[in-house]
Amino acid sequence: MNETTWKLFTSNKDALEAMVQACENAKETIDLEQFIFVPDSFGSQLIDICIKKASQGVKVRFIWDAAGSFTLFGSGIIQDLKNKGIELVFFKTLFPNFFDVPNYRSWYFRNHRRTLVVDKKIGFTGSICIYEKMKDWRDTNVKIEGLVVTDMQKAFDRMWDRAHGVKLPKIRHEKTSDHEFRYISNNPIPRHRRLYHQVIEAIRNSRKYIYITTPYFVPTRHLSRVLRLAAHRGVDVRIMMPKSSDQTFVDLSSRTFFHSMLKSGVKIFLYEGEMLHSKTIVIDGDWSSVGTLNMDNVSLLYNFEANIVSNNGRFAEELVSHFTYDMNKCKRLTLEEWNSRYWVEKFAGFFMKFIRGFF
Repeated sequence: MNETTWKLFTSNKDALEAMVQACENAKETIDLEQFIFVPDSFGSQLIDICIKKASQGVKVRFIWDAAGSFTLFGSGIIQDLKNKGIELVFFKTLFPNFFDVPNYRSWYFRNHRRTLVVDKKIGFTGSICIYEKMKDWRDTNVKIEGLVVTDMQKAFDRMWDRAHGVKLPKIRHEKTSDHEFRYISNNPIPRHRRLYHQVIEAIRNSRKYIYITTPYFVPTRHLSRVLRLAAHRGVDVRIMMPKSSDQTFVDLSSRTFFHSMLKSGVKIFLYEGEMLHSKTIVIDGDWSSVGTLNMDNVSLLYNFEANIVSNNGRFAEELVSHFTYDMNKCKRLTLEEWNSRYWVEKFAGFFMKFIRGFF
C-alpha cells in the first residue's frame, strides 16, 4: 500500500500557490470543485493555469455552485472558458422554480465542497474561498497524496454527474481505499449524512479531549447534546469560533447555545484575529477531520460537504498544534461573563432561538 503524505496550510495564499503548482505539473486531468470562486486577481491565477493546461491537452473540469459563485453565473466568462477547452457546470440554478415543489425545496441544497484533484494522484480540500476579499482569512487546507485521492476522484465524478442531472446508483456504504485517511461526504439526503454521523460517533467515543474550530456554530439538537454529555463525563471540550464572523445572524444564533454549553462545562474560545474560517476537529489525538463542514444546521443537514477524516496520530498532532497556536489569539468566555452581558444581547438572543434552525 502506498503511504499517504500530506501538507497542511493555514495561509490561503500558500494553499493557492500549491494548487496552482500542482495544476502546472498536470499531465492528464484537473478537476476543480468550488463553492465560492471569483475570477479576480486571486482566482485568475488558477483560471490562467487551467486555460494553459487545457490548451496542452489536459482535461480540465470545473464544478461551481450557482449560489456561492453567483458572480460567474450567466456571465460571458463561462463561454470564454468553454471556448478555451475547459468543461464546466454549475451545481443547480441560481433561481428556483417556484412551481416545481420538489425542485424548489432542493434548491436550498448547495454544493459547499471545495476539492481539487490533479491527475487522480494529488488532492486538495479545505475551507478556502477563491476570492481576493477572503485570501487573508484564517483557513485550513490540505494537500494529500495516497490512496484516499481515489475516493476524492470518485466523489468528484459523482458530483459531476449529479450536476448534469444524471441519475446516480445508490451506494449503501461509502467505500474507502485507505485505512488511515478517508474522504467522507455529507449529502442532504436521509441516511446519507455520513460525515455528520461520523462526527457524532467520534464525539460519543471521546475520552480525553475534543477540539473544534468552526466559523459558524449553530449545532443541531443532537450535536449539542453529545457535546454537553461529553463535557459532563469529564472530556475537555473546546470550541473555537470567531468573536465576530462575516455572518451577523449566524453569530447571534450561535450565542443562543452559549449558556447551555458553558453550564455543561464546554469551553468556548472567541478568536479575535483575522476572520477565522477553518473547519477542523481533533478528538483524543487519534481521530481528526479537516474540510468544508461547518458546525451549523445548513452545513450539517442541507449542504453537500466533504472532509478528510483520519486516525493517523501525526496528522492529528499537527492539527492540535494549529489549535494551540490559534488559542493565543482567543479570549475564553466564562459563564459568569456570559450571564452578565447587556440586556440588549439577551433580548436579541431570545428572538433568535425561534429562527436559529435556519442557520
